[in-house]
Amino acid sequence: MNSNFIFHAGEATVFAAEGQYTDAMPEILIGRSDGPVGQAFANMMAQSKGHTAMFAIRACNQMVRPPTILVPKVTLRDSANIELFGGVVQSATADAVVDCLIEGVIPREHANDLCIISLVWIDPRCATHAELDKKDMYRTNYEATKLAIHRALANEPSVDELIANRHSIRHDMDDWS
Repeated sequence: MNSNFIFHAGEATVFAAEGQYTDAMPEILIGRSDGPVGQAFANMMAQSKGHTAMFAIRACNQMVRPPTILVPKVTLRDSANIELFGGVVQSATADAVVDCLIEGVIPREHANDLCIISLVWIDPRCATHAELDKKDMYRTNYEATKLAIHRALANEPSVDELIANRHSIRHDMDDWS
């Protein structure tokens, strides 16, 4: 792991069980609270309609360290999706951050010096899906957040990997090439 905590970015995708709309695709920024990530973190405190940011908490009065803010990537238009964001997704994110501390992915000695911004995807169809599986939604968000944090702090994928795979890996939604 790189001990330079100025600015680290990571992402991960974990797919949902068949027939669910609970894929998780967090995009993570981790950095020192007195650096550019900390400045962005503070700027995220301003609310915008449909994109309410919130801290990752494990329960009331149990905000995680490093402080982590979740911001939806899509406009949350109804209370059902807002409840998923502030319930299942918030819980999964918080647990992933704490487990990254426990496992040493995030060094404990830096927990109060760093902050995390997590841009979170919630499929707008998710909340109204008749067979919504909240356990699967928790699983995908938990696994993807842990993986994104690991990748951010390990600077993955490496430049060599990106270059080596330039012509052999395509975007999952690529139907134009």
